Amino acid sequence: MAGQDPGPSSCDCFVALPPHTAAPFVIFGKNADRPRHEVQEIVHIPSRIHPPGDKVRCTYIEIQQVERTHAVVLSRPAWLWGAEMGANEHGVCVGNEGVWTREPIGEDEALLGMDLVRLGLERGGSAKEALEVMTALLEQHGQGGSCKEEPIPFVYHNTFLLADRHEAWVLETAGRYWAAQRIREGSRNISNQLSIGTDITAEHPELRQRARSQGWWNGDGQFSFAEVFSLEKQPPRMEAAKTRYRAGKELLQLHAGRITAETFMAILRDKASGICVDSEGFRTAGSMVSILPQDPALPCIHFFTATPDPSRSVFKPFIFVPGLKPVPQVCSPTFSNDPAKKVPRFQSTVDRRHELYRRHQAALELMEKDQEQGKKLLQTLRELEKQGLDAVNALLEGNVAPRLEELAELFFDCVDAEMKFYK
Repeated sequence: MAGQDPGPSSCDCFVALPPHTAAPFVIFGKNADRPRHEVQEIVHIPSRIHPPGDKVRCTYIEIQQVERTHAVVLSRPAWLWGAEMGANEHGVCVGNEGVWTREPIGEDEALLGMDLVRLGLERGGSAKEALEVMTALLEQHGQGGSCKEEPIPFVYHNTFLLADRHEAWVLETAGRYWAAQRIREGSRNISNQLSIGTDITAEHPELRQRARSQGWWNGDGQFSFAEVFSLEKQPPRMEAAKTRYRAGKELLQLHAGRITAETFMAILRDKASGICVDSEGFRTAGSMVSILPQDPALPCIHFFTATPDPSRSVFKPFIFVPGLKPVPQVCSPTFSNDPAKKVPRFQSTVDRRHELYRRHQAALELMEKDQEQGKKLLQTLRELEKQGLDAVNALLEGNVAPRLEELAELFFDCVDAEMKFYK
């Protein structure tokens, strides 16, 4: 059934701002829980100028293009146009979560939540501007269509976490309706549930009228978006999200005042809480952590795994600089007769695994078959990750001044080093 699936779901997004961070940085992080065999790729798309009247083909529908799009780096399911999470050249980060609300979900093809992630990043120079882009497009085009590369539709609505160097926003939707909350300090997390209560900073102009017309709210007292628009009987995946949401909140509070990128990596690897999942149907298919310094003279740094299960993956740093070296090892192959683009869709399957994914999967099999060798490999991968983190921390502390050419090759070099360990 559309929107219903027996597999667990554990998408989680996190953000921490001063005074919860150890330095004057904003830290963003996300685990993307997806169908077990889905491949997530990392793609860099340069900024572009588009001719007047140009259109852009999203996953399912075509919409009007804007004059200029920002450079973005995306972690995305390889079959679609949008992204689970990503960042742009201005230090804006966005991630999404699937939710089910009182507003009906439809199988009609519209914008996916993942399309909105990419559109917000390509068109928004700040978190607030990205939010305004996304809500305007949501109101104009709606959200809908299958979110899984399978013939049986899997449909949901979305919540989002947006961050930049100075603030963060939570955006939660129900159909074309939405509410947003501004986060100026401290920390915040979201899971597969509505979490904005009465603290609403901005909202759809007809949000409360919609709630009253449906008999969900009588107009008395304070208006809580989560209470009014949440389903009375939650799907199992949203019940599970409540536990993860509480666990994530507790982990953020535990480290308040000391949160670093390493803290977020550890949280995203936490299996006891369910934040990191490797179950039969779904698993954490990709992970991201970003450091957004409040000092504009310092670069924003974005770490991606490009492989499933962060507890057995390497976070590799990416920095927006001119002349970025392409990293084909984390880009999936393309297909002239792609079953995701033909109607009816998903009538056949193709192998979307990129080179790093293939080698990582072989390494995971080794870890499971030979525990001693697996421990040694994992230790080696952790050492590789630490080298990248040490280099990044030295850059942010002003202890080193690397050449632009080195920064342009940073992500490529880290991916290349990881692949050599898998040989």
